[in-house]
Amino acid sequence: MPCYNAAATLNEALESLAGQTFAGFEVIAVDDGSTDGTAEILQVWVGRDERFHLIRTEHKGIIEALNTGLAACRGKYIARMDADDIAYPERLEKQVDFLESREDVTVAGCLVEGFPRDQVRGGFRVYISWLNSLVSDSDLRREMFVESPLAHPSVMFRTEDVIGAGGYQDHGWPEDYDLWLRLYIAGKKFGKVNQVLLSWREYPERLTRTDSRYSLENFLRAKAHYLMMGPLRNRDAVIIWGGGMAGRRLSKHLLREGAPLRAFVDIDPRKIGNTRR
Repeated sequence: MPCYNAAATLNEALESLAGQTFAGFEVIAVDDGSTDGTAEILQVWVGRDERFHLIRTEHKGIIEALNTGLAACRGKYIARMDADDIAYPERLEKQVDFLESREDVTVAGCLVEGFPRDQVRGGFRVYISWLNSLVSDSDLRREMFVESPLAHPSVMFRTEDVIGAGGYQDHGWPEDYDLWLRLYIAGKKFGKVNQVLLSWREYPERLTRTDSRYSLENFLRAKAHYLMMGPLRNRDAVIIWGGGMAGRRLSKHLLREGAPLRAFVDIDPRKIGNTRR
């Protein structure tokens, strides 16, 4: 659990972990150079519950914090958790049971609910609805290049597989989506417990709202990169269906990745016969 200036929400997150029905776990909390008392709150929990462990670092960002935590984990499985979310009491138990019964699956997510309710609106509401409609490996693989089909703090994964894939990497785009795409290319399987097990907090200061790595342009960069490593690898021609703004923006990144782009397909008579540069 990476933590940065999370004092306002941290106790609620930690209480949800302390109340898990599954007992055999430890919490690795990485304080990423917080200045608001986050480390002090974590230290209280370390003294209160022997399952809680604190690592303090200088402020280096989310990816460094994630990899620091990853290196310290000793378990067969790792569950991601953020310092502003709330895990349902049975979350860890349900996800461990899922992975124990599905040895072919590397990443096990779950359904999520957004909160507080007055903040769950617009695109976030649509995104959660879409996320929760994707449960099976075939669902998740089919939609992998639409958007990130797993909420990062909702997942549990096999430690060995994620370390074998190189852990978290910084390419200037979302670190969680990058990991899912690398595992996808490697042929690893995904799944979800078909039950809401995480309350996912929405607020204007959330990292995905404020960090440029999570911009639409950087999502497109990630998609183009891994499309060329996977589905479009060794293709003689690439044709984009849709000559509008989204298709044009994606084409720019595909060309930078070396895609043999040949044409756009569109039904808009104003676009038919035109040339894109």
